[in-house]
Amino acid sequence: MNNFKVMEKLFETAIFTRQSMLKILKSKSYEDLVKIPSGFNNSIFWNIAHLLITQQLLFYKLSGKALMIDSELVDKYGKGSIATEKVSPSDIDYVKDHLVSAMEKTSDDYEKGIFDQMDTYKTSTGIELTNIEDVISFSTFHDGIHLGIVLALLKVI
Repeated sequence: MNNFKVMEKLFETAIFTRQSMLKILKSKSYEDLVKIPSGFNNSIFWNIAHLLITQQLLFYKLSGKALMIDSELVDKYGKGSIATEKVSPSDIDYVKDHLVSAMEKTSDDYEKGIFDQMDTYKTSTGIELTNIEDVISFSTFHDGIHLGIVLALLKVI
């Protein structure tokens, strides 16, 4: 399988993961989405919003491109942010509207070759990202981690 086909499959997996997360966002009450259960540091919503933010930062910021999302969300849901049970319903609506479409747009942008320059970045898990293919692979892995956390949260809310 050639490199482009592998990347295409990773995007397909990422979009599927986000569609799964979107179903959860649409099926749970506000209270369930923002609840931070004992033993957890964040909520279902924080984990899902974090995916959107992280994806934008990894793909667009590391390549020197403008983010396609509301920059206020970066402080609220990006790396190092602290989850709260006081979440604006408009933030939830925004994430619902952009979670899947942002990854679809990123896939299109990859096909167009816009990620031709990337800053090297070492993730908090110690993985060094040096090119767009590293970013695609790591982003899919990162989404999977947070899907696992969301599934655990669903069992305890």
